Amino acid sequence: MSQKRNIFEDVSETQPTKEPTKGAIDAAPKGARRGIRAWLIALFALVVVMIVVGGLTRLTDSGLSITEWKPVTGAVPPTSETVWLEEFEKYKQIPEYQLQNQGMTLAEFKVIYWWEWGHRQLGRVIGLVWAVGFLGFAVTRNIPTGWTGRLFLIGALGGLQGAIGWWMVSSGLEGAMLDVASYRLATHLGLAFLILGFITWYILLLGREERDLLQARRGKEAKQFSLATGLLHATGVQILLGALVAGIDAGRSYTDWPLMGGRVLPEGMFDLAPLWTNFFENAGTVQFIHRIWAYLLLAFAIVVWRRGQKSAHEKTRFAFNLVMAAMTIQVVLGIMTVLYVAPWQLAIVHQLTAVAVWVLILRARFLSHYPISTGIKGG
Repeated sequence: MSQKRNIFEDVSETQPTKEPTKGAIDAAPKGARRGIRAWLIALFALVVVMIVVGGLTRLTDSGLSITEWKPVTGAVPPTSETVWLEEFEKYKQIPEYQLQNQGMTLAEFKVIYWWEWGHRQLGRVIGLVWAVGFLGFAVTRNIPTGWTGRLFLIGALGGLQGAIGWWMVSSGLEGAMLDVASYRLATHLGLAFLILGFITWYILLLGREERDLLQARRGKEAKQFSLATGLLHATGVQILLGALVAGIDAGRSYTDWPLMGGRVLPEGMFDLAPLWTNFFENAGTVQFIHRIWAYLLLAFAIVVWRRGQKSAHEKTRFAFNLVMAAMTIQVVLGIMTVLYVAPWQLAIVHQLTAVAVWVLILRARFLSHYPISTGIKGG
C-alpha cells in the first residue's frame, strides 16, 4: 500500500527514482567477442592454407609417402640417413612405388615426403591453435553465452578430419591402388569446406553486435536467403565432384571443350561393372558429370544473382555481384584447366577460387538473413 502524502508537502521535493531496467537487446555483450573473432580469423587462414597444401600434396603425388599414422611422434621428421632409408623402405612396400615409381631415388622420395609431412604438420598446428584458444577462452570464462558448443564443434570436426585423412591414405597402401580412393578424397575435402563454412559463419556473426543482429533479422529477405542456401548446397556438390575428378586424374582424360573426345557423351561411360563404379572410377563419366553440373550451377547462380539485385539493401546486392563474378571466373578457370591438361598451377588456382566462391556465397547468404540497412546516400 502506498504511503499517504501530506497535502502541504512540497511537490518539488526530489523523490528517489529507479533506474530503468535494460532489456536483453541493450545489455552489454558478454564474452570476448573480438578476441574470439580474431582467433577464428586465424583458424580460417590456416584452414585455407591447409586446403591449398592438401591440393598440392595430391597434385605432386605425395599423399602416400608416409605409410603410418602417428599423431604424436609423427611430428618429428627423419633426423638421420638411417631413418630416411627406413621410411623409404616402407614406401617401397606399397603399390604406388611398385607399380609407378620403381627406380625412385632417395632424394626424389624426400621431396614427396616433405610435402606430406608438411600437410600433416599443418593439421597439428591447426589442432593446437584451436585447443589453446578454446581452452584459454573457456578457463577465463570469456566465451559468450550460447557459443561454447559452436566453438567446440570446430575442434570436434577437426579431430574427425584427421581420422578421415588417415582413412583416405590407408586406401592407397594395399591392393593395386596407385592413389587414394576418390570417394574418400571427396569426403576429406568436403569436410574441410564444411569446417571452413562454420568458421566463416561464426566470424560473420561475431563481426556485428548482438543488438544489431536481432534488429537486422527482422528485415530478413527470406526468398533470397533460401536461394542462397540452395546455391551453397549446389556448390558443395560441385566441390565434391571436383574431388572425384582429382582423385582419379579425370581432368587429364579429355582435354577438349565443349566436346569430350569429339563427342557429346564420352565413349565408354558405363563400361565398368558394377554400374555404380562408373560414377566414381570411370574418368569419362566423372568428368562429364562435373562439367554438366558446372553448367547447371552457373545457370542457377545467374538466377540467384538476378534475384539478389532486387534486394532493398545495397551491400546485399553487391555481395551477390561478387558471387557472380567469382563463379564466372571459376568456370573460365575450369575450362582452361581442361584445355591445358590440368597443370598444377592452374589446378591449384581452380581449387583456391572454389574456396573464394564458397565463402562469398556464405557472406551473401548471411547478408540476406541479417541485412545491413543504408541511408539514401548509402551511409
